Amino acid sequence: MTLSKRASWFLIAVGVWTWAIWPNFLRNIWKDDRSWNSGPTAFFTVHLVLTVVSLVIGTIVGWLGVRAVRAGRRTGTGAGSAPSADLVNSGR
Repeated sequence: MTLSKRASWFLIAVGVWTWAIWPNFLRNIWKDDRSWNSGPTAFFTVHLVLTVVSLVIGTIVGWLGVRAVRAGRRTGTGAGSAPSADLVNSGR
C-alpha cells in the first residue's frame, strides 16, 4: 500500500491528537461525582474502556503514519518521484 506524505502526516497528527485529548478526558471523568460510589461505577468503567480503546487505536494509527514517513524517506519518494509499492509493507 502506498501512502502520500500528506496522508502519512495526517495519521501522525491523529495519533498525537488522540494522546493529547483522551488522557485529559479521563482525568475529568475521574473527578466526576458519578465515577465513584464505594468503588468505580459503570459510568467510570465505560469511559475508561473508551479511553483505553481510543489510545490503542490512536497509537496504531500514529505508528502507521511514522512507518509511512520513514519508508517514504528511505525510498526517496517525493515530488516528481514514482510512488513505491512498498511504502507501508503489510508483511504479507
